[in-house]
Amino acid sequence: MNLTTSNFLQYLTTKFNNKDIQDKSLCLTVRPDNLYTIFQFLKNSWVSKYKILIDITAVHYPSLIKRGDSMYEFVVVYCLLSTDYNQRIIIECLLKDSLEYVPSITNIYPNASWYERETYDMFGILFYGNKDLRRILTDYGFEGFPLRKDFPLSGYVEARYCEKSKRVILENLSLTQTNRTFDFESPWKIDS
Repeated sequence: MNLTTSNFLQYLTTKFNNKDIQDKSLCLTVRPDNLYTIFQFLKNSWVSKYKILIDITAVHYPSLIKRGDSMYEFVVVYCLLSTDYNQRIIIECLLKDSLEYVPSITNIYPNASWYERETYDMFGILFYGNKDLRRILTDYGFEGFPLRKDFPLSGYVEARYCEKSKRVILENLSLTQTNRTFDFESPWKIDS
């Protein structure tokens, strides 16, 4: 049985009582409390068969985005593929801040462990249930989360090669900029 995109969207809307499913592409917006159940359904149900986890990443909104009645700072984005139905789906998990936990889906998709580690390393998102949640791309002593929009661009240390000692050394930097702030007003806005 091959479901059309619109039929599948209607089915998901009914099953998960979700009003924020978009029509043009399969995109489901959820909160962390029902994320694990949704992934179990998407992988194991004959209706969906999303057997392949393609990626996990996050988006940081320092000025907060409004979805429904609430404000959110982070969106964790999951991409899945169903080879049986030749369909992709994007799951967006909304987080109020980086201290809100997201359930790990490593029991459902084992390759999620690496993606969750990367998302933790770059954004500071905590995945409970991941037994190996440690830095994967940055050094173990690295401070901060480099893909957050408020991360200082100049960094905290500088690595350089020292001719005298014949090795790479790290030197502390004095930062002139602590955290960036954003003014989203357009300089080209016409006053009326």
